[in-house]
Amino acid sequence: MAYRPTIGLEIHAELKTRTKMFCDCRNDPDEVRPNVNICPICLAHPGTLPKANLQAIEHVLRVGCALGGTLADYGEFDRKSYFYPDIPKGYQISQYAYPFVSGGALAEVAITRVHLEEDTARSSHEGKDEAGEETGKGTSLVDFNRAGVPLMELVTEPVIHDAETAGRFARELQLLLRTLGASDANLEKGEMRVEANISISEGEELGTKVEVKNINSFRAVERTIAFEIQRQANVLESGGTLVQETRGWNENTQETFAQRVKEGSADYRYFPEPDLPKILRSEMPAWSDDVLTQTLPELPEARRTRYESLGMKSEDAAYVANDTLRSAFFDEVLTTVKGEAKVRIAANYFVSDLAGLATSDVESRITPASFAKLMALVGEGTLSSRGAKDTLLYMHEKGGDPEDVARAEGLIQVNDTEALREAVRTVIREHEAVAAEYRSGKDAALQFLVGQSMKATRGAGNPGAIKDLLIEELSK
Repeated sequence: MAYRPTIGLEIHAELKTRTKMFCDCRNDPDEVRPNVNICPICLAHPGTLPKANLQAIEHVLRVGCALGGTLADYGEFDRKSYFYPDIPKGYQISQYAYPFVSGGALAEVAITRVHLEEDTARSSHEGKDEAGEETGKGTSLVDFNRAGVPLMELVTEPVIHDAETAGRFARELQLLLRTLGASDANLEKGEMRVEANISISEGEELGTKVEVKNINSFRAVERTIAFEIQRQANVLESGGTLVQETRGWNENTQETFAQRVKEGSADYRYFPEPDLPKILRSEMPAWSDDVLTQTLPELPEARRTRYESLGMKSEDAAYVANDTLRSAFFDEVLTTVKGEAKVRIAANYFVSDLAGLATSDVESRITPASFAKLMALVGEGTLSSRGAKDTLLYMHEKGGDPEDVARAEGLIQVNDTEALREAVRTVIREHEAVAAEYRSGKDAALQFLVGQSMKATRGAGNPGAIKDLLIEELSK
């Protein structure tokens, strides 16, 4: 039987701030020493009082602007009660009835809300596998460095119906957060965490919702959803009943596993946080819609559109725009590379050649200025494609001015007719059988001879001139 999947995502992202959400402890995701960025407030000592981090609130409001959501004028924090060792207070300060952002959309997926809360501490369980099963006598440890770090939560509407759309949305959100400077959103560091609510049904009505946690990569998001859709279908096909529960994702077995029965909002016993004042955005001129909008940089979708308008192929535009470092580099190149044809050539070398070099272990010495100058040499015919690739490789490993490198390595394109003619004649003598094939009417043989002539000139020969000379010499 064909079932209709329905997916909603809940995505948490740690925000980039100097201090934690409700205290002055340092917010440092790279700290490896346990329990050093802590204080009586984030450890919930009796008598301590929280104070809201205004930078974190502004981050969330700017995200809301970028999503086209509605920014609340009135906001408040709430206590969300649950008792885990990584929650020192026995409750989490979060938002329930009055989130800072409502509505909006990203990557054609509608957003329900975006709110702000504090992160939990980090637990580690020695002697347990990823599913939480004992592998022997184990110990659980808690590191409170992360406790109280500002955490943005974004909830989508249940409007996603396949794993690929969910993965695309999560990737686009990561790019948006990085573009805004709101979060580094590294999944491998836990700075961005994805949870998927998945149900299947025979018609338009929603089925029993299952929430899956512990998803630590974009590929895992897609695999988790695909697996869970199939698992739920198997349960129903075998006559079983689905239960609303929380499950985890086991990367080793590529399966979800049951964790606990899913809580409802009543289980958390939300009530307004009495130790924090209410938030009135109208009292903060810097948080007005106009001012916040003016602080937004060029957003990823607008950047892709701009690149395409400059002459780039859509796939090249997406590759460059979908990474903040790549786009910053290429935008510097575009300050000197002008015109659709030249931009298209630069994009092609950037996407295919420079990107390939970036995967090596060598730290690239190529700068935007040197890359742009290299593209100018290609555009004016000073360097052939082969010469440009060799020059690029040299610059990647050792740096240098592209023209100086090309001259020193003998890569400047040769247009001297007589010098090229001598190389062409040598190639014809060395490949008499292929030359005979061309003379007998096999045009494909000419391309082989062009390639051999380019090889003979170390890629520095002008391929157009070489082809003309070959035709001339072979017709004699």
